[in-house]
Amino acid sequence: MDKRFPLTTAFAEAIVTCEPLKNEAAVQAARTAIIDWLACAFGGAQDRTTRILLETLPAGSGNAVIIGQERRTDALTAALVNGHAGHVLDYDDVHSSVRGHPTTVVVPALLALASDIKISAERLIAGYIVGLETMARLGLSLGMKHYENGFHATATLGTIGAAAAVAHVLRYSLEETAVALGLAATHSSGLRLQFGHDAKPYHAGMAARAGLISARLAKAGLGGASDFLDNPIGFFSAFAFGEEHPRAAIESWGSPWQIVSPGLTLKAFPCCTASHPVAMIGLQLHQEGLRADTIDFVTFTFPPGGDAALVVTNPTAGIDARFSAEYVFAAALIDGALRIDHFGERPVREDVMAIARRIRRRHDETAPRLSNDPKTRFVIADVRLADGERLTRDFKGLPGLNDPTGKFRDATGDHPAVSAVPELVRTMLSEDDLYRFLNVLGQRLT
Repeated sequence: MDKRFPLTTAFAEAIVTCEPLKNEAAVQAARTAIIDWLACAFGGAQDRTTRILLETLPAGSGNAVIIGQERRTDALTAALVNGHAGHVLDYDDVHSSVRGHPTTVVVPALLALASDIKISAERLIAGYIVGLETMARLGLSLGMKHYENGFHATATLGTIGAAAAVAHVLRYSLEETAVALGLAATHSSGLRLQFGHDAKPYHAGMAARAGLISARLAKAGLGGASDFLDNPIGFFSAFAFGEEHPRAAIESWGSPWQIVSPGLTLKAFPCCTASHPVAMIGLQLHQEGLRADTIDFVTFTFPPGGDAALVVTNPTAGIDARFSAEYVFAAALIDGALRIDHFGERPVREDVMAIARRIRRRHDETAPRLSNDPKTRFVIADVRLADGERLTRDFKGLPGLNDPTGKFRDATGDHPAVSAVPELVRTMLSEDDLYRFLNVLGQRLT
């Protein structure tokens, strides 16, 4: 251990030397999460913005798969496009310690790596678990102001998580790993002001690409600071705003693995995670038979910070409606479901917005501020009806999926060309298994 930089060195050592494959619960959770993410990536493969990236960005020759496309490209372009596609529907998983979306950054970087270097499927899974652990531990160590002051943790932590995943898979030295992490930290960027815009999913793609670049450059010998966690003008100084808990980056590493506890939330709805409790209340009221035309007014009560990501109150199209608590509630109440087509390019429906405009938000300032603890998340809906009656409904925590197989079938139209993907992910072990898996991913479904 380099005594000059004890925290960064310990962090690098944890990344390189840990053995996640020994934990069966972590491995199974990783396989399930990859299936879920692939549903999102196939669903986003034909999105308008994914096509923009493919048509605009310079792409080199290579054998890297673009998911849902019958073409190959260079690894860096594939990492970017696949990361974007996996996040563009906002249907991909979320992790409370990260306060963001780890899989859509780490897995695309590793899939791109596998196109250039032979690795086994087991090593890819191990790298994914480590990349997620890296993002989660950094999220815990930064505190809450990083996100609340405007950074998008998927991007800022994702670059480092992706670099860590590559370093683990390729068994970098401690020095190479520390430099890769520092280079990745230099790439860290992404602002929440992009929520509701095309640029938000681009954050995931650019983080996957930047993490892979950082790892490659460190291995090639490009020098850089190897003390990004220890330096007085390093990562914490720049990003934590005085709320850092540095030891949280390494304490209890892998005990338990963050992919196991608190674990990922696999999304049931293709919209911002913070809107899901609101969606559940809307669906409940639909099941109870509440008619939208009987509603006079609705008030949502959140904990302080509970709606920070819900930056849109009056959406114009389904894209920005993903970040509108008002729209999500109204659509769930009226239609009794939230589908991908609720959040597409079309203008929002007037019947939905007629209810959305009758909703206001407030915060319970006596409640604990939203934190990494899921118990701090809640929404209370106070519904006032036209006849004067009042209804109160609440939802605590986050809903989620246990088995994403149905989500995968729905997102891919149950297309026979990729119907074997879930089983491949659940069973793949070897280099040959991963090769077959990558070939299936390159199937065009439209």
